[in-house]
Amino acid sequence: MIQFTIPGEPQGKARAKVTKWGTYTPEKTVLYENLIKLMFAQTNNTVIETGKPIEMTVKAYFEIPKSYTKGKKLAAEHNIIRPTKKPDADNILKVVSDALNKTAYKDDTQIVRAVVEKYFSDNPRVEVEITAIETMKEGA
Repeated sequence: MIQFTIPGEPQGKARAKVTKWGTYTPEKTVLYENLIKLMFAQTNNTVIETGKPIEMTVKAYFEIPKSYTKGKKLAAEHNIIRPTKKPDADNILKVVSDALNKTAYKDDTQIVRAVVEKYFSDNPRVEVEITAIETMKEGA
């Protein structure tokens, strides 16, 4: 199992920009993907085998808005209310899975199950967990 944390407010994968000179990934997305790779490298040296199916869990913790009332802040702290704001859960998963491609695993096609959850917290971050799924052996 691989586990690590990406500090800061969760970000999603931005769409590629198309200009008359070509297509490029926005700088903010490139920087965030580099941060993800760095945090992975600092806590893990494991690479999941080629072709082995994997499960990825991504928990995104957003800062509680300062404009919330005391009651709403308390509800957010206890997960009674959850963030329904951007970035979308699928874009959070996309930026993490793309950044870890050829780093934590050989190819993101190995991901056969993914779970993304959004929460509020006083400590904004993204927690990533990657697990190899054991499959039945042939002839079993």
